[in-house]
Amino acid sequence: MSADLVATLYGQVTRDVFDRAAQIALLICDVDGVFSDGRIYLGNQGEELKAFHTRDGFGIKAIIRHQIDVAVITGRRSEIVENRMKQLNVRYIFQGQENKQEAFTKLLTQAGVSAKQCAYIGDDVVDLPVMQQVGLAIAVHDAHPLVSAKADYQTFLNGGYGAVREVCDLLLQAHGQLNDFTGSSV
Repeated sequence: MSADLVATLYGQVTRDVFDRAAQIALLICDVDGVFSDGRIYLGNQGEELKAFHTRDGFGIKAIIRHQIDVAVITGRRSEIVENRMKQLNVRYIFQGQENKQEAFTKLLTQAGVSAKQCAYIGDDVVDLPVMQQVGLAIAVHDAHPLVSAKADYQTFLNGGYGAVREVCDLLLQAHGQLNDFTGSSV
């Protein structure tokens, strides 16, 4: 393997991406298309359902345990998202955000971090304004092509199918904490 590549559980990443990951103090996630596969299930009574991968949950809890904070910024508003993020102890939950940039600015102040200390994982063009400001911009494997083109790193896994866990594992590895597997995924 070349000296400018680093082996991870999911494949090789550039040394630049690995070094940036080591500086991350806050992971910011979109929800639909990242934590979920992007599909929304609607029942006859108007109920909305989403599926979340338990491995993503375990990854989120693991990075929080290792002092990497987590936030979500999503354009939709959903009680399901609120409940799931609270189960995972996600501290910052911004829902109904048509302008993710405004939420990002508030988040930086609330979390007390710089933009360069943040990673953002997204899947669609509404994520680009924030992605272009953070220290590590990440697109899920099945992201919109315009998002993939602007990302520093693209996951090997699709949104809703472990992409968040992949990012959490990368952050843990870059912080030297990958081998501490305790807790549950809820």
